[in-house]
Amino acid sequence: MHFTIITPNLNYGRFLGDCLESVAEQIRKNTTSPCVTLEHLLIDGGSSDESSKVASEFPHVTWIQEPDTGMSDAINKGFDRAKGAWVMWLNADDRLKPGALAEMIGFLEKSTADVIYGDWDFVDDRGGFLRHVKAPKWSRFVHVHHHCYIGSTAAFYRCSTIIEKGHRLRKDFRYVMDGEFYARLDADGKRFEHVPVNVADFRMHGENASQRHLGKTRDMENALAAERQHVESRAIRRAYGITLFEDPYLNGLVDGVLWLVARAWKLILKSL
Repeated sequence: MHFTIITPNLNYGRFLGDCLESVAEQIRKNTTSPCVTLEHLLIDGGSSDESSKVASEFPHVTWIQEPDTGMSDAINKGFDRAKGAWVMWLNADDRLKPGALAEMIGFLEKSTADVIYGDWDFVDDRGGFLRHVKAPKWSRFVHVHHHCYIGSTAAFYRCSTIIEKGHRLRKDFRYVMDGEFYARLDADGKRFEHVPVNVADFRMHGENASQRHLGKTRDMENALAAERQHVESRAIRRAYGITLFEDPYLNGLVDGVLWLVARAWKLILKSL
């Protein structure tokens, strides 16, 4: 089997049909493309909306509904069940590009990397195009000190070297769990490779976990939630990046300088 696709879901039924249809399209017979084989594990945390009904309309889907402690826990449950040679997670509000998996097969079969990632488009809540994102070549420095620039919805993990070796998302991360995951895999010696394939649509609708609490606010609840998100990113920098001082405020000043350097290096990587 080529792929395991894991979709965590909780009350995203209004988007789920687009997601599942985009996967179903990958395995419909096409005489001009390689045959794609996959399993699609839909890990539902207990939705009370139309999610179950939507999923029942797609026979390729394996529906698993049980309580979880959040998105990372749900994805880990999918990792535990994965049987495909390559594993990815596709959020319930995102969708694959037509023919993306068939296009990926050629790159995956030739590569010796452990994580292979492509490009993606941002779309609005109705699926309308916003902008294209071309990911740079991998740099741990840029990833840690600027931002996580691998789209989780456009990344594939080699099952034999990552999933079967027990690598899982940290369940205590709720915003940048992918960023911590990639930094940890790099620290463990895993190889990353970018390929020029437009893999997926990443939907922006105002409720995305990584975008929900950004921006200036005087509301204490939103401010506290935003700080928790920033704390996860700071923890990644402290664990996997450059830390020069014991004083957190001095490290914060250095982080600002390193952010500018990493941003510049990212632009260089994009041009290579």
